[in-house]
Amino acid sequence: MTARQRALEILALVDPIDKAVQTRALFAELKLASIVPEATCATAEPIPGRPALPRLVSPNAVPRRSPATPEGRAALLHAITHIEFNAINLALDAVWRFDGMPVRYYVDWLGVASEEALHFTLLREHLQTLGFDYGSFDAHDGLWAMTQRTSHDITARMALVPRTLEARGLDATPPMQAKLLQAGDARAAHILGVILRDEVGHVAIGNHWYRWLCARDGLDPVAHYAALAQRHHAPRLHPPFNFKARRAAGFTEAELDLLT
Repeated sequence: MTARQRALEILALVDPIDKAVQTRALFAELKLASIVPEATCATAEPIPGRPALPRLVSPNAVPRRSPATPEGRAALLHAITHIEFNAINLALDAVWRFDGMPVRYYVDWLGVASEEALHFTLLREHLQTLGFDYGSFDAHDGLWAMTQRTSHDITARMALVPRTLEARGLDATPPMQAKLLQAGDARAAHILGVILRDEVGHVAIGNHWYRWLCARDGLDPVAHYAALAQRHHAPRLHPPFNFKARRAAGFTEAELDLLT
């Protein structure tokens, strides 16, 4: 069985703890010879495995996430935990779905999946110390919706998931860390620091492969991004922006200028 076929199997797992453990094990045991870029892994559209909870609702129905109270802090951390669970699925989907890419592409995204699994595990364990668990609050499915909209186009996927949705986390994380520290939760702030460090690398991987695909197909990265964002209804980005992290993740000054 190739690593890509295994990624598809793990994507279908329902239990989030099992999914996280197996994702990290797959990358730890990865052998380059087991990755077959040209092989098609599946013909049917998979539905990512999900637990019965959390219940998925519209974004407006998700509970308020102010960390001023213990339950509000748990709700905020639960929302981030849910993002990290979805991020495992996003990375595994990027591995199995798209044929014909260089081996390095699959290694990169299996590594991303492994780190997202670590993030999920750290957040879930911390939630448990607060008396909650993954599934204790409702959640929404906005991150996976973009994955579905870009399932037919790898260039759109690289443009609009790591470079757009995940890059928003680079902007949002430092203010959340400050609020958690103010609430006295140094452990949660530390975990978010680990996530921010790793997400810079994940966005950089998205930037690298987006530009590689644009170069392959003779596309202008800036102009094509604008067309893709409009075509797939990408969210409009609002300040404040973490320019330092975005530069570290490989955004050009021209791209950063467009944010302002």
